[in-house]
Formats: sequence, C-alpha cells, structure tokens
Amino acid sequence: MDLENNYRVELYEAQVPVKEYVETCVNVDEFLEFCKECRNYGVIWSCPPFDFSPEDYWNSYDTLYLRARKIIFSPQMVQADYTAEQLQEITGTVMRIEKQKMSAELAQMEAEHPQSTALSAGHCMECDEIGCTRPHGAPCREPEKMRYSIEALGGNVGLTITKYMKLQLLWMEEGRLPEYFILVGGLLMRDEPSDLLRTIV
Repeated sequence: MDLENNYRVELYEAQVPVKEYVETCVNVDEFLEFCKECRNYGVIWSCPPFDFSPEDYWNSYDTLYLRARKIIFSPQMVQADYTAEQLQEITGTVMRIEKQKMSAELAQMEAEHPQSTALSAGHCMECDEIGCTRPHGAPCREPEKMRYSIEALGGNVGLTITKYMKLQLLWMEEGRLPEYFILVGGLLMRDEPSDLLRTIV
C-alpha cells in the first residue's frame, strides 16, 4: 500500500510562557506513573527515570513553542478493516515518516535560535536499529541529538493540544484506524523571539 498517498498532514503551532505551561499542563508525578507502564521506561535515555528534576528543566526556559502534525487518513483508509498486525505496520510506518519530518523541522529551528532545545514527538529514535546503550549502563551515543519529549518531562499532551491548538486526540478502535493521529513536539527557548510563530498553510 502506498501510504504516503493515503493521508495528508495539517500543521498547527502555538507559543506559551513556560511558567503558564508548567502550571496548566505539567504533572511530573502523575505522568511518571504512566511512563512506568511503558516498555521504554529506564531503557531509553530520553525516557524516565532521570537524574535531574523535570520541573527544573522546564523552568530553566522562558517560552515554549509548540508544533503539531495532524495526520489525516483518507476515507478509504478509515473505512477499511485491518488485522492487528496490519494496524501495527501502518501506524508504525506513518508515525516514523512523520516523526522524522518533525524532528528535522525542530532541529532546524533549534539551530536558528540560540539557547533553545527541541522537544521530540515521542521517544528518541536515533539508535533504534542498534538499540540504546542505556540497558548496558553505557552513556548515550548521540547526546547532541537525543531530545526529551513533552510527556517524558511530565507534560500532558492531550491537554496541550486541546488547550493550545483546539484539537482532540483520537484513538484506534479494534480493526480500524481513527480519522487522524496527532504528533506534538516543541522548542524550549530562553528568550521569546517575536518572529517564531508564522502562518502555516
């Protein structure tokens, strides 16, 4: 199946003071419990537990730029029935493609804005093919590329997209794709640039 011709992407963005975002959308203790149920907990360097305070990490920045990719599937894709294996293959492929695009966009923005740090959409994938070094007690191979996600740092992604982008998360039903998926990443900045937000077509 030619997946890239069976979905389209809409881009969304927002900008919010970090202090406000932490007060409204960050609950480190709550989301740490969710992270503990994930297979990546303690296995990938971008995932908890951390040797630093996520609250301090957030508060070392001033402004959060948020960027979302709304991946909208074609009617044919949404109406079709799939096996669990097919759903896994479709979602894995699409998410990998779009996450790589978002990571490239955020990396470019990070390079253009001194003292900024990107927040990835989901866990780090730099070493997916060979595996993260963390289970072996070795340091990260690519510390200059590894980035944390909003949820890994205790951010509520569902509330984030509802509050700041006026969107809702959708979930798969048995054998069916949702109408769309949403990937959310961001850029933490130590000062607020006036030209970061722009009209996205």
